[in-house]
Amino acid sequence: MKKLLIAILFSPMLALAAGAQLHLDSAPDKASDMAALQNGAKIFVNYCLNCHSASYMRYNRLKDIGLSDAQIKDNLLFTAEKVGEPMKIAMQRAEAKVWFGAAPPDLTVIARARASEFGSGADWLYTYLRTFYRDENRPTGWNNVVFENVGMPHVLWELQGDQVMGADHKLKLVKPGKLKPQEFDAAVGDLVAFLKYMGEPMAEFRKQLGVIVLIFLAVIFVFAYALKREYWKDVH
Repeated sequence: MKKLLIAILFSPMLALAAGAQLHLDSAPDKASDMAALQNGAKIFVNYCLNCHSASYMRYNRLKDIGLSDAQIKDNLLFTAEKVGEPMKIAMQRAEAKVWFGAAPPDLTVIARARASEFGSGADWLYTYLRTFYRDENRPTGWNNVVFENVGMPHVLWELQGDQVMGADHKLKLVKPGKLKPQEFDAAVGDLVAFLKYMGEPMAEFRKQLGVIVLIFLAVIFVFAYALKREYWKDVH
């Protein structure tokens, strides 16, 4: 009983210690880069939206990143008929669980969810999507450095190519993909930026509004202080 109590008390510390050993690469900040967000949306729709839904995100929110209704309909509207519909998929969760062992999670707030676990959801996603490697012992033929024994295959393998885990425990690219390593990293950065955007589409507006409010309060403070001095100048 005593050992059990000790384990319960110290398990959070042990979990933090284990998580601290995980190295995450820093994701590029592209929150205000409209071209990057648009490319990220294209990659998401073409490579992720087949299995993963984003059911709390509507296609018409893509207009916030500079796309028109016509561009959305012609290039991105694969799983719906109207731009006002959410980004859902046809695959049922029950069927997905049978096929994959677990239903692929909805990705609308995946960046925020990973942030609650690892401090930076963008960094976790950026590292995760770039560290798949061939592993013949896995059912899908793929494994991942960040998410060991993950059930998800490497859906971006055509772009990145094939990586293997070397004897020195470092990843090595043995078969190049369609993109050069630097180009693939940039594409993943665009995708991660879009995933982060979906979690809070109004984030940039909120930050801009916060700056405006602080400037307004600073100006008001100057006038309020001047008024206070004028009222109290004859009081000794």
